[in-house]
Amino acid sequence: MRKTCLNTIYELAKQDERVVFIGSDLSPGLLSNMKKEFPDRHYMEGVTEQNIIGMAAGLAMQGYIPYVNTIATFITRRCYEQNVVDLCLHDLPVRLIGNGGGLVYAPLGPTHLAIEDITIMRAIPNMTVVSACDADEMRRLMWETLDWPDPIYIRLAKGEDEIISSDHHDFVIGKAIKMYQTTCTNDLNVLLISTGIMTQAMLKIAGALEALSIDVTLLHCHTIKPLDEVAILSHAKDANLIVTAEENILIGGLGSAVTDYLTDALGVKMPLIKRFGIPDRFSDKYGSQNQLLDYYGLSVNKMLASIKEILDKNFALNLEGDELVELRASG
Repeated sequence: MRKTCLNTIYELAKQDERVVFIGSDLSPGLLSNMKKEFPDRHYMEGVTEQNIIGMAAGLAMQGYIPYVNTIATFITRRCYEQNVVDLCLHDLPVRLIGNGGGLVYAPLGPTHLAIEDITIMRAIPNMTVVSACDADEMRRLMWETLDWPDPIYIRLAKGEDEIISSDHHDFVIGKAIKMYQTTCTNDLNVLLISTGIMTQAMLKIAGALEALSIDVTLLHCHTIKPLDEVAILSHAKDANLIVTAEENILIGGLGSAVTDYLTDALGVKMPLIKRFGIPDRFSDKYGSQNQLLDYYGLSVNKMLASIKEILDKNFALNLEGDELVELRASG
């Protein structure tokens, strides 16, 4: 995903002379073709993350469209004030690209885990926050960023993830994509809402729920801010259970955004909501990304088991194994 993202910056630079790349302490050979062809629009700075935000702001004020890339924790936590005062206060078209969103850097421990980057960036006025589900969608996203008027935070996953998106899914920043929808014979309706690579997990869960004869819809919110409130409301009104999933802390992320909006939009008619995400604590574990996802209950098997338990408890289902034994309204 990262390679696709950065290579697309080079393609954008070929099309638009306003495009500038700024990196911080990254590989000297990164985007070497762009550096060779456009040496005046390729900058590789040292360990000066806060400085490059100011640098990008100045270039944007001169009419350029800077794409700034470094590790996600550095470009969000370390540069928070610069992102607020230099970029968003002036609503400048700078694109911030964070390597290793979520639990990608699990072997490096809590200092490098960007578990709250979505929360941080979503809280800033004028900031757009996006998280693609695979490399192909990242390519479509990057082309959409060229003429977007506001600052954007682009969260990068590890890469080499399964391709689940398609050119048939019209990609528009701020518009959710319906990745899965069934119509079964029962009245129970589950709405899944996810972002980033968690959409890959939710796609598998959607298939498992369909196998249980449960109506299921999956909305992929590649854009967390601005949230596609129209799409979410249209499906939430008929849902018995809403499930959100993200590789971010539960405070202030996608699940919070969905819950905040539906509380105002539906009030007492809001359906039951289950939010999957990272708990409010720093990691005390080292390992792989998948190991930490499982540790936090964010693996496919653990999330599916939790959803089955909720359905059993609240809708009088008796789910044994992979079969739907009984379905009746609980009143």
